[in-house]
Amino acid sequence: MKRALNLALNGRGGTSPNPMVGCVIVKDNKIIGEGWHRWCGNPHAEIEALNDAYSRGNDVKGATVYVTLEPCSHFGKTPPCANRLVKEEVAEVVIAMRDPNPKVNGHGIEILREAGIKVTELNEFESQAKELNRGFVFVHKFQRPFVTLKAALSLDGRLCLANGSSKWLTGIEARTKAHEIRAMNDAVLVGVGTVLADNPELTVRHVEGINPKRVVLDSNLRTPTDAKIISNDGKCLIFTTCNDKNKISKLQDAGAEVITLAELSVKNILDSLVAHGVLNLMVEGGASVLSSFLKSGMADYVNFFYAPKILGDGKNFNLNLNFNSVSEAFALRDIKTQTCGKDILIEGRLSCSPDL
Repeated sequence: MKRALNLALNGRGGTSPNPMVGCVIVKDNKIIGEGWHRWCGNPHAEIEALNDAYSRGNDVKGATVYVTLEPCSHFGKTPPCANRLVKEEVAEVVIAMRDPNPKVNGHGIEILREAGIKVTELNEFESQAKELNRGFVFVHKFQRPFVTLKAALSLDGRLCLANGSSKWLTGIEARTKAHEIRAMNDAVLVGVGTVLADNPELTVRHVEGINPKRVVLDSNLRTPTDAKIISNDGKCLIFTTCNDKNKISKLQDAGAEVITLAELSVKNILDSLVAHGVLNLMVEGGASVLSSFLKSGMADYVNFFYAPKILGDGKNFNLNLNFNSVSEAFALRDIKTQTCGKDILIEGRLSCSPDL
């Protein structure tokens, strides 16, 4: 199962809105086939593993199949894997977690057991499997993506100087780590203020990975048509409350998808992102956007990079966050820290985030 979980990671960035899944087939104490779900619409991990076994000249009848997620039981872009495993006459299927998708949840196991196939649920791997696909779990359990907040801050909690300058607050090691985190998400979100001030690309550059969707919150459609976030890859989404057809048309012609909402609330934005196949969302700023997600109670994780610098009278990322006591403040759990060059990364789950 550990091998299957490691294989599943190979699908990172390409499977959404499907989960990352790994599969290992064992017979006579030997691995005879293995695979992972590579891309949404492509064969699932079980089929990849079966194909691998056949390419090696192996017979899967009577084998044990280790898979990180309960085999699917419904027709989507591909046929149900549970039925295929029944057809292949495997002896046992070992899973790390049940599929939270209500179309599956237990039905795949039921199909296998009714066919006489032994099903074993390895509960000791359940938390690891859920963490691997926390965005997938969140979408089906809480109807929203898993939201990570990312910020680069000075020791005194400033995002930039009073004049708006922030390049480069952190060093190349921290920026490389930030791109690694970005590659783990389906979409990265900023406010239009960040676009106008920094003209960011919001792509994955310092590490290998698939570029996420770029999301901009822009109530009055001030995003320039030549902004770096807009390209012809169809991955730029601009959320707005503006109905100016001329502005919308120009941005669409430039390559952006403009989504008009009645209100740019966090809930409305997350609802729309789920419809666009986003399981994991990274919010990168600016200050008002980060604060709005915190205040909404729909932020789950933080990745804060602290530079060993004191900026003084700069912009604080916390806007309009007022508490009457320390006990009311946002707290982190499962905290991790690491040094990135001269900078320090502090990360962890927010106390308001629901359990998987």
